[in-house]
Amino acid sequence: MDADLFSCRYGQGYSAEGLVGVDEVGRGPLAGDVVAAAVILDPAQPVAGLNDSKKLTAERREQLAAEIRECALAWSLGRASVTEIDEINILQASLLAMHRAVQGLGVEPAYVLVDGNRLPRWPYASEPVIGGDASVPSIAAASILAKVQRDAELVALDETYPGYGLAQHKGYPTRQHLAALKTLGVTPVHRKSFGPVRELLSALEAGQ
Repeated sequence: MDADLFSCRYGQGYSAEGLVGVDEVGRGPLAGDVVAAAVILDPAQPVAGLNDSKKLTAERREQLAAEIRECALAWSLGRASVTEIDEINILQASLLAMHRAVQGLGVEPAYVLVDGNRLPRWPYASEPVIGGDASVPSIAAASILAKVQRDAELVALDETYPGYGLAQHKGYPTRQHLAALKTLGVTPVHRKSFGPVRELLSALEAGQ
C-alpha cells in the first residue's frame, strides 16, 4: 500500500494526525454482532504491511493488530448487537457501529475516511472510499482491528454454543453452519432477520 498515494488522494488539506480511518466487519454472517473500528495512525510510527484484513492470514492480522494498538495515536472499537441488527437492518447497524467507534476515540476527528460507499449520519467532515481497506492505511488498520476482535468473539461463542462451527466459519452461512441450524436450532446469537434463519424459524412455527 502506497502511503504517499493515500496522502495525496484522500483527506487533502488535513493533517495526518487528525485523519480517522473506519471500517466494519461482520455484515454477511448469520450470527454475532457487527464490529467496527476507528484508527488514527501516527505518521512518526508507521505500521508496515497494512492491507485489507481479508487478504492477510490470521497470524499476520494478530501481529498487525498488536502493532496498531501500540503505535496508533488513537483507536476504538464500536459494535451493534444482534438485537439491533434485527431491529434496524444490517446496513443501519453497520453505520451505527462505525459511529460508535469514532465516538469512542475520545478525540474530535478532523476528517473521517470510511470504507465503502455510505457514511453514517454524523457531524464529522468525511468521505466514503470504495475499496479503502486495500488503499488507505488507516482504513486497513481499522479493518484489521475489527476483524481480529470479531473473530475472537466468534471463537468464544463457539464454546458457548458448540456444534455450529462458529470458530471455523465465524458465523458465515457455510454448508456446515446451515446444517447445524436445522439440527440444533437457532441460538440467541443468530440474526433472526437474515434469510436462512428467518426461514427456519418460519418453518418451525408452521410445524414443518
